[in-house]
This record gives sequence, structure tokens and C-alpha cells, in this order.
Amino acid sequence: MTTTQRTAATAGEGTGEEGSAGRRRVFLLLLVAGLVYAVDLVSKVLVVKKLENHDPVPVIGNWLEIRVIRNSGAAFGLGGAMTLVFTLIAAAVAVAIVRLARRLYSVPWAIALGLLLGGALGNLSDRVFRAPGGLQGAVVDFLSVRGFSVMNFADWAIVCGGVLIVFFSLRGWELSQGRAGVAARATGG
Repeated sequence: MTTTQRTAATAGEGTGEEGSAGRRRVFLLLLVAGLVYAVDLVSKVLVVKKLENHDPVPVIGNWLEIRVIRNSGAAFGLGGAMTLVFTLIAAAVAVAIVRLARRLYSVPWAIALGLLLGGALGNLSDRVFRAPGGLQGAVVDFLSVRGFSVMNFADWAIVCGGVLIVFFSLRGWELSQGRAGVAARATGG
């Protein structure tokens, strides 16, 4: 392998795309998704066990409280009668991200897609395993921001991942673009 080929392989472009650089990006996606999923799952188990059916717990005055609710709808409680639709959308998002992972050679995209995947799996788990069952379970929300919404860590990860994806798309960054490609675009090369 020549120096140029090694440089391209290290950057995740050219001949090295199928090599270790690509696997590291998929591993990063799975690591971020796993971390988001674990934090979301553990936090939901704890708040349901310790705080459900109790008064809200102030975290930052009355601006941020832990207030446990069950949400059968989407963000802001919208679409409560469409729980099955939201379950199918979350499953489709997870499948789409797994399929995209084959072309993933970008660290920023791996992080953004990992946030999205972890969040989708966190809420999908609630839809599948929580009452009333039958893919129509209610999501546990507990982070109450005054005047905004009651959400969970999966929701925040989905929002952050979505914002990053929009940003990367507007910047023209591609899934298959390694460090060298991003640097070349940034410098106009």
C-alpha cells in the first residue's frame, strides 16, 4: 500500500472505505445509540419506581421538574390516538439507520445517527413493552421544562440528532465522507 493509499484509508475514503475506518464509524454509531438507550431506559425505570404518582420534584426551581406522565402520543402529547403509527415510524427509523450504516464513514454523522437510533429505540421499547401493550404502550416522559413540554432522554436525543442531521445536510456533509473529505470541502478543495 502506498502512502497515498494509507492516507486515504485512514481518512475513510478511497481504497480504505471497506476497512477499519468504516467499522470504527459504525462502532461509534452503535456506542452512541447504546449509551442513549441505556441512559433512557435506566432513567425511566428509576422515575417510574420512585416518583410515579408523586408530586413533581423541582430540579432547577420550577423551571425544570421531574414530573412523570405516560404519553401515548408524539411530542407535546399530540396524536394520542395514533400510538401504533408512532410505533411503526420508530421501527422504520431504526431500520433505515441500520441500513445507512453500511455507507457510514463520517464521525459527525455517526454521532448524529447514533443519537437518533438510541432515542428511537428508547421510545420504541416503551411502545412495545409498556401498558396497554400490543405495540401501543405509553412512553414515560418526566423531564418537565416550564412552559415547553414533558420529555425523556430519548426525546432529547432525537431532537439533538435531528438538529445535527439538518446542520450536516445544509453544510453538504455526506455519510460516506471521511475526515479528509470534510476538510477538503471546508477549504474549498
